[in-house]
Amino acid sequence: MSSSCLSAAKVHNLFLPSYLHFMSYILRMIEEGEHQHQDFKLRVDDPQKIAKTISAFANTEGGRLLIGVRDSGEVAGCRVDEEFHMVQCAAEMHCTPAVAFESQVWKHGYLSVLEVKIPRSAQRPHFVEMPERAEASGKSADRWQAFLRKDDKIHKASPVMVKVWKYEMRMDRSEFRYDEYVGRLFKRWREGQHLRFAQVARTARLGFEEAEDLLALLTVWGIVEGTYSKQGYRYGLASEEALALLESEGADAFRWKHAG
Repeated sequence: MSSSCLSAAKVHNLFLPSYLHFMSYILRMIEEGEHQHQDFKLRVDDPQKIAKTISAFANTEGGRLLIGVRDSGEVAGCRVDEEFHMVQCAAEMHCTPAVAFESQVWKHGYLSVLEVKIPRSAQRPHFVEMPERAEASGKSADRWQAFLRKDDKIHKASPVMVKVWKYEMRMDRSEFRYDEYVGRLFKRWREGQHLRFAQVARTARLGFEEAEDLLALLTVWGIVEGTYSKQGYRYGLASEEALALLESEGADAFRWKHAG
């Protein structure tokens, strides 16, 4: 374990829970396998890497880590105190803002499993420090990146998704502007098209920053939804009813609406 992580743990003086639970419950959790809300880790060797998983849970729907469990679901056990401090280091030193979590210890014979529970955060988006990315790209903006959880995988969040999280939690949103080009964009969505980000920007004749603002607003208002694939994000119509309301009553009908 890195000395910086040990130092952070000592400064905060947090203690592991002393209570244990019957294994039948943990076995039922393991039988679910890895999914949207659950991830197995044999051990935590890299706090920066586990910070991506922790922040992705916090940014998306919440979830839990079961440390001391192989990918196959076999219980291998772990050194609970060491793993706890590595998770604490990741959550507090490698994420901004820091990610809150709770922990429990489960026993399987003489083996221990550490469960780390991360709720969906009211402070999202959470970012992970990635200095090597910034060095490789030469862009300081790449130093802090946001991640999301999709099924059992971690993905880098798009700039649109980051703005959606910000708009969900705050009221300082961009203004909605409707013109003939945005109308053409709405027509394509009504026809069932799912568009890449660049197609949205071109159709609406918006710069990339303005297109991000528009997509974030429409996502928070439940009008548009983005879907992720290996080819990237595509955006399509989520609710014809909500779109009709926007066109008939304007943005004031959605002023206080939160997608989350």
